[in-house]
Amino acid sequence: MKSIALSAFFVLAAASSGVAGDADAGKAVFRKCVACHTTDPVNRVGPSLAGIVGRPVASFPDYSYSSAMVAFGKGKVWDEALIADYLAAPRAMVPGTAMAFAGLKKPQDIADIIAFLKGASAAQ
Repeated sequence: MKSIALSAFFVLAAASSGVAGDADAGKAVFRKCVACHTTDPVNRVGPSLAGIVGRPVASFPDYSYSSAMVAFGKGKVWDEALIADYLAAPRAMVPGTAMAFAGLKKPQDIADIIAFLKGASAAQ
């Protein structure tokens, strides 16, 4: 629980201090994700992240989301704040998620990957 609070603190600190994301740097950070995700409209082990910003949670077609993610996602949309919170501690935010990734610890990495995903979303 302490790590969730600490992660949330860093995410909020980054947002309130005006940490701007860099899409090019985010593309490099995204390399940590490519074993399971893509920004193309094709699912892999994890769902496609094409158009993730502004998309309802657990809604990409033809992907079998975990029951934990489906329950978590009811009525939620992936906006920048929710993505930032999730990337800081995915398994803590959605206990029972199939995603094994521990999360990003650096607020700048989170801001950068969101900038990258926004660009990838806009390109769809």
